[in-house]
Amino acid sequence: MRTTQSTLQKMRDDGEKIAIVTCYDASFATVLENAGVDILLVGDSLGNVLQGRETTLPVTLDDMIYHTRCVVRGSSKAFVMVDMPFGTSQITPEDTFENAAELMAAGANMVKIEGGHIMAETVEFLTQRGIPVCAHIGLMPQSVHQLGGYKLQGESDHQAKQLMTDAVLLEKAGAGMLLMEVVPAALAKKITRKLSIPTVGIGAGVDCSAQVLVLYDMLGISSGRKARFMKNFMAGAGSIQAAVEIYVKEVKAGKFPGPEHGF
Repeated sequence: MRTTQSTLQKMRDDGEKIAIVTCYDASFATVLENAGVDILLVGDSLGNVLQGRETTLPVTLDDMIYHTRCVVRGSSKAFVMVDMPFGTSQITPEDTFENAAELMAAGANMVKIEGGHIMAETVEFLTQRGIPVCAHIGLMPQSVHQLGGYKLQGESDHQAKQLMTDAVLLEKAGAGMLLMEVVPAALAKKITRKLSIPTVGIGAGVDCSAQVLVLYDMLGISSGRKARFMKNFMAGAGSIQAAVEIYVKEVKAGKFPGPEHGF
């Protein structure tokens, strides 16, 4: 039986950390699930790590549907969260619902949508119609050109206040989870304490309810510049499954991310 949103909420309420890893195929889905990963995120990061693209922007809805089906076939217990790719949610709530419904039909348990307060209406529209949503604020790869590159968000007082406002509005709109990417750890802690839903961090400090890493980053096989929040869990591990087990153990114990992985 698959982990449910209610189970994840209870983990958050009980203070149990949630371990998340991106996943794109059936074989890795089985490995990650057996290693104790709670949530498999079918990320549009597949555009970078599988397709070799510079950004996630070219990833299509059909790409996400295909990889979601693969991940679902390879798992039976883990919660499956799926990114809505660029251009599929930055539209009307009605059209976004149609796209999200296709991902749910492919096996997704929740969709993830990038954007702050501007997406609150869409989040409300989807959640009122039975589609669970994880909101995504902070560094948003789909808005990388507008943000001026992959850099820290929420650093100024104005930005910090806006992120807090966005977080509260998105929870009120019905978001079941909130992902924060590359924001100051102290701000992520404040937002986590303010909200009643699980928060997910990537480059957002150890105080979030959950942590996520891109699979290829945590296995040390990604190319290009290594982000500060990355850690190679293959170093010293005897196998891929052992590396993932170490990651899960460190997340659950609050050992990862360490101060050196945050801002």
